[in-house]
Amino acid sequence: MNDLSEIVDALENKVSKLLHRYEKLKLKNRQLAEENEHLKGQEEKLQKDVLSWQEQCSSLQMANSMLGSNQYTRDTKLKINALIRELDECIVQLSE
Repeated sequence: MNDLSEIVDALENKVSKLLHRYEKLKLKNRQLAEENEHLKGQEEKLQKDVLSWQEQCSSLQMANSMLGSNQYTRDTKLKINALIRELDECIVQLSE
């Protein structure tokens, strides 16, 4: 009978330890989920910032090309030609 009592006590002890570990892991999981959500928000913000900086860079390159920078002369000519084609298309549509 004594052996059975010891076995039950040992089993209760192990179950108690398992429950304690389970609660700790549940808490850790909740903390990691919160951190994950926070990091997702940061990533979204950073992606928006990157897009903004890319747009600004593109605008600055366009401004440089418009100012006659030798580096962007070809781009400037291509953009002007594209704008002229667009204007010609508009004129044709208006005259119809």
